[in-house]
Amino acid sequence: MTIESSLPEVTVRPREKEKKQTRRLPPYHVILENDDHHSFEFVIEALQKALGYSQERAYQLMMQAHTAGRAVVWTGPKEVAELKADQMRSFHEIRAPAANLGPLSCYIEPAPGE
Repeated sequence: MTIESSLPEVTVRPREKEKKQTRRLPPYHVILENDDHHSFEFVIEALQKALGYSQERAYQLMMQAHTAGRAVVWTGPKEVAELKADQMRSFHEIRAPAANLGPLSCYIEPAPGE
């Protein structure tokens, strides 16, 4: 005895693999602000030590901050930007025995449109 089914034949296709996209962390800028207290030499030296820039690049960034009021000195992930800003603020210029000028003025902000 044969039982015939009235159901249609079903074929199974393997699922298409979903494309995995890694989510990129939004970048942040480290901003150096102009101030009239620190010497050009001190700012250049701090940029070289904290960010590893050449003397020429540090001079360009220092002059940009001096003329425009601020300069983007580094861009990257938020945690690293916080570290770089802290490193920049860790340098203190001391000119005279009692004249500690304090840290450089810098902060981080989200990089727009990226």
